[in-house]
Amino acid sequence: MRSHLLNDTTAERYRRSVTEGVERVAAKLATTTRPFTGVSVDDLTPRIQGIDLDKPLHDTTAVLDELEEVYLRDAVYFHHPRYLAHLNCPVVIPAVLGEAVLSAVNSSLDTWDQSAGGTLIERKLIDWTNERIGFGPSADGVFTSGGSQSNLQALLLAREEAKSDDLADLRIFASEVSHFSVRKSAKLLGLGPDAVVSIPVDHDKRMQTLALARELERCKEAGLVPMAVVATAGTTDFGSIDPLPEVAELCSQFGAWMHVDAAYGCGLLASLKNRGRIDGIERADSVTVDYHKSFFQPVSSSALLVRDVATLRHATYHAEYLNPRRMVEERIPNQVDKSLQTTRRFDALKLWMTLRVMGADGIGELFDEVCDLAAQGWELLAADPRFDVVVEPSLSTLVFRVVPSGVTDPAEIDRANLYARKALFASGDAVVAGTKVGGRHYLKFTLLNPETTVDDIAAVLDLIAGHAEQHLGDSLDRAC
Repeated sequence: MRSHLLNDTTAERYRRSVTEGVERVAAKLATTTRPFTGVSVDDLTPRIQGIDLDKPLHDTTAVLDELEEVYLRDAVYFHHPRYLAHLNCPVVIPAVLGEAVLSAVNSSLDTWDQSAGGTLIERKLIDWTNERIGFGPSADGVFTSGGSQSNLQALLLAREEAKSDDLADLRIFASEVSHFSVRKSAKLLGLGPDAVVSIPVDHDKRMQTLALARELERCKEAGLVPMAVVATAGTTDFGSIDPLPEVAELCSQFGAWMHVDAAYGCGLLASLKNRGRIDGIERADSVTVDYHKSFFQPVSSSALLVRDVATLRHATYHAEYLNPRRMVEERIPNQVDKSLQTTRRFDALKLWMTLRVMGADGIGELFDEVCDLAAQGWELLAADPRFDVVVEPSLSTLVFRVVPSGVTDPAEIDRANLYARKALFASGDAVVAGTKVGGRHYLKFTLLNPETTVDDIAAVLDLIAGHAEQHLGDSLDRAC
């Protein structure tokens, strides 16, 4: 079994195995004509459950053949231009190369003596991102597993900075369309069930700052502590961007920590023409970025950035066997000193490779393309009487629903939209997401693929309308 260990004696076997795997994936990508096969849970489950993991195949080719049957054939392929569902981006080749390197070397980014150059590369990328945000020389940060972890750590820092003797007094303010991880983080941090105050949004799905001001004032009057305001730069459902300068003013006035969840909107940091949409982000105390959303990186590649490095002390613990205090005095950089994780992948390498090959402008151009595409898609939807579109996009998300001609019952319209999404997924022709607006069911395009065209959007809209009409026809037949 030692022949399977990656080392100096097995380098050639490693090369052959990885090459064979890459060739399989490349062949699949080259021949994939739909984002999904439409396979059902009931069809796929027996295939995987029938595999006896205690009986290995002992052959890489045989395992890849099996993998074709249980995974590659039926995977949901985000690179396809008609995958329009969630915040999953196609990935750039330099980042995939970085993934291959980091997996093979297997550095752990917790301490210097496990990563050396990896530590410095991650720190350089944190500095680069902070410069893009507009933070000063006291800023810092750390790579994380994703936006949820970044939001959790940001609110942990905010909780500690609030210096309250009673956690029940702490309040977090976030818009009604903010990410669910805000409420989840509050619970994990031991805050009360009323800790998160939901702020209404305007017609453009942006936080209403007048409502925020009222709630902050009410909080103070009740003797409670405004721990943090979470402003979103790119909401999951609408891509909406809260008014960051106004939120910053209110945070300053009421002494609240300002966190910007830019997991989605962080692509604007590299934008050549839309960077102004997130002006005010530089006034935040902390920022969440997900490079694996709008920087076209493989999962996972994310970070939490803070304006003041001193606040990261709230996540710092020392262990003699890992990062003893003397290392601080010796100026040895240990990333575990500021991370919620201990063992941690060198995910920063993917972004490093991307910037060194493509440059930030290259990333920004791709993200600008999908934002422009969303604007064109909105015009298409707004002019089509078959659809009701909710809001003009700030980033690259479109929320809409079919409104079949002659149908006025909202419940029936809901059922038609639910059916259309399900039928479209089962066909494999396209993948779209869904959400609720005002208690009604809507569909959602999240456009993150520059290869998607207006023609793709039009074709998928026709498919959706066709499935909805089919549902209504079947309902009418059953009623008769």
